[in-house]
Amino acid sequence: MADNQRGVSEMKILIVSDSHGLEDELHTLSQRHQDADIMIHCGDSELASHHPVLTGYKVVAGNCDVPSAGFPNNLVIDLDDHKIFVTHGHLYNVKMTEMNLLYKAEEAGAKIVCFGHTHLAGSGQANGCVWINPGSIRLPRGRREATYAIATWEKRVQTLTVNFYDVSGRAVEALTASYKL
Repeated sequence: MADNQRGVSEMKILIVSDSHGLEDELHTLSQRHQDADIMIHCGDSELASHHPVLTGYKVVAGNCDVPSAGFPNNLVIDLDDHKIFVTHGHLYNVKMTEMNLLYKAEEAGAKIVCFGHTHLAGSGQANGCVWINPGSIRLPRGRREATYAIATWEKRVQTLTVNFYDVSGRAVEALTASYKL
């Protein structure tokens, strides 16, 4: 993928999950982060696929989404010379382990995996794959803040930096991490 409109070798990815019917918050995030090159919703939006607040988001189905919403269970998104695997996580037993999900990402050729379902914000790296769970913007677990993530891919240095924010836009510094890919 060529350099984006900012003229730099950097891409920003907005990652949100488990909004469970919230509309205003999804709209606010897309407006706040208009500079995002990709917007991902990792499922449990509980909205119809044609809902206006999901415009621009790449959305997967969560366990609370009705099948008639028409969201796919998984997506693979190309990011320069890497792929992003997106799923909700319930089909991979992520409440017990990330390993099933990491194996599926490896099968898909992805170096980055985004998922939700647990409502626990965090990121990590295993077997050369970075996993990102943005938490929940409605019902957080393990933290007080309802969270989402911004992942910044710096192609020149092959680094993915993951920053977390609460819904008001304040950084959650304790969760920030950078990974080499």
